[in-house]
Amino acid sequence: MPRFLPKVSLPKWMGTSYDLVSVWRNVDVVLLIAVSLQSVIGAFTVYSATRQRMINQGFDQYFYAQRQVAFLIVAAVATAVIMAIGHDWIRERAVFWYIASSLLLVLVLVYGAVTRGARLAFDLGPISVQPAELMKVVVLILIAAYTADAAYDKIDYHQFSVSLFILGFPVFLILLQPDLGSATVLVAGVAGVLLMAGAKRRYIAMITGLTIVSAAAVTVAGVVDRYQLRRFDAFLNQDSNEKDLQQIVLQVRFAKRAVSSGGFFGKGFLQGPLTNGAFIPVQFSDFPFSAIGEQFGMIGGFVVLGLFAIILWRLWVISRLARSRFDQLLIAGVFSLFLFQIFQNIGMTLGLTPVSGLPLPFISYGGSHLVSSALMIGLAQSIYMRRLR
Repeated sequence: MPRFLPKVSLPKWMGTSYDLVSVWRNVDVVLLIAVSLQSVIGAFTVYSATRQRMINQGFDQYFYAQRQVAFLIVAAVATAVIMAIGHDWIRERAVFWYIASSLLLVLVLVYGAVTRGARLAFDLGPISVQPAELMKVVVLILIAAYTADAAYDKIDYHQFSVSLFILGFPVFLILLQPDLGSATVLVAGVAGVLLMAGAKRRYIAMITGLTIVSAAAVTVAGVVDRYQLRRFDAFLNQDSNEKDLQQIVLQVRFAKRAVSSGGFFGKGFLQGPLTNGAFIPVQFSDFPFSAIGEQFGMIGGFVVLGLFAIILWRLWVISRLARSRFDQLLIAGVFSLFLFQIFQNIGMTLGLTPVSGLPLPFISYGGSHLVSSALMIGLAQSIYMRRLR
């Protein structure tokens, strides 16, 4: 170690005696750069998708962009904290995080702000906090920790059943909000953990079936808002002129048109007619890929997809280098969750999947999902940094 670098040890409560400098010099730089570039693209995308509509309404055109940058700073701090304290410290307190997050999910059903008939987040004035985003991280940690303790390389039926219970309780609470998108992405992440843990295929089929049955049950019970059910109708009838479907059908239609009209090179930054004309509702949160496609064309879309490919590739590499079974299972869950969320968001923009409201990681506007994604990247970095211990 160079002599001019001070030797600073991590505090005992951080759960490691590793030298601070020696740990931090093992950061996965490629993953860090890819996430940073994607976040910068996201900030510019949010600005371009909100600028004209804010000007038309007489508000500050930088309002959403400034908030997005503030969210990114908080997310960066969250990543650094997780990397510093280490994933083992988080694992040791997984049950506590699970109980606390479950309590927040219960409280949001009572005190959460109502948006489009759903109680998804706490309204704290200048910001809102969505507990389901935190639960995504917590459930992956707890189930990875539980299945990592299996006596053999493959989990048995009892361990699979307990994992289902750990997953099922928060999924039930999230469906009560109702938030089908967050529930499905949580299931996808856990499915990745269980597959890596050696769960049999019929077990995975079981979890899929239970998810479908649960969603059907809350639908029949009238818990799911009618607007969310119409999203499936709109997906199956994308050329429909039915009045009740117009709001959903048109936003998907305009999103697809924005991507296709961008051509190869795009129309230029802030030059997209559909983006500037605010033809796509909540474009900055639900359909940011359409703004990228219209302004930067196929090249811009390939850059975004390429950065996502690099992020997923680095997560795969980290899972291969993981020093413990828990580390490997946790990264498998993070990989699966990101992969599903990316596919779902871009898929609904192109009309390939139903509209779900799932954000595009690191690009869509919003603080809760940015911090949630940052926590998962922080866990991955911590695993990579401590792989040689």
